Amino acid sequence: MLSLLVALTRLLNHLFAAPVTAVMLKLGIHPAQPASPINRALALEILIAVAMLAFFALVGSTLSVERPGSVQQLAEIVHEFVSNQGESIIGHGYEPHVAIATVVLVFLLCCNFTGLLPGIDSVTSDPVVPLGVALIVFVYYHWNGIRAQGLWGYIKHFAGPVWWIAPLLFPIEIISHLARIMSLTIRLYANMLASDLLTLICFSMVPAIAPAAFLGMHAVVALIQAYVFMLLSMIYLGMAVSHEH
Repeated sequence: MLSLLVALTRLLNHLFAAPVTAVMLKLGIHPAQPASPINRALALEILIAVAMLAFFALVGSTLSVERPGSVQQLAEIVHEFVSNQGESIIGHGYEPHVAIATVVLVFLLCCNFTGLLPGIDSVTSDPVVPLGVALIVFVYYHWNGIRAQGLWGYIKHFAGPVWWIAPLLFPIEIISHLARIMSLTIRLYANMLASDLLTLICFSMVPAIAPAAFLGMHAVVALIQAYVFMLLSMIYLGMAVSHEH
């Protein structure tokens, strides 16, 4: 599996290294290796994204009320789980947000589970990956907050209910929202990195016993961290679209 990942990374760099490096330079980012800016984590992300698109396309093309297949049943279980979470956390009007919450959950699960593959680290143990997802969530919930309340109405809740403490509360709220990006990123990155390192250490110390126990532990951590990320995303979204500020 590792050799396939290395080959995929080389192929992507061969095809897209020049345009990717050019875009990064225009953004003021100087890649350490301009000839190969695409690392293994990004290659795995692309592979996971393509696999998810194929999965959702397969589900959409094989939908059946009378005879649902195993793929459809799996998709329905995930959809129902996310919908129940959205209804309990966001409340009325949660339906439009189920899609992005599902994508966040499934994508992070797949990225976390890559650490179970021999010789491969979890994609989310690279801090850039959880940071990217956190930024998407950050933009999404603010955008929906503005849509739900209007620009002025959304800005007003940063100032609090009492006008005379607004000059103090407004910058605190801004910092608090920006800190959410760091919180989402560091929580996922640190936990997955620690899980990868612990599994690697235990494999080297007790290779005859460690595999089942520590791979199982890694799977549990991967599942919990993906769920917590989705849960916090829904909480932030629910607070943004709520009119009771």
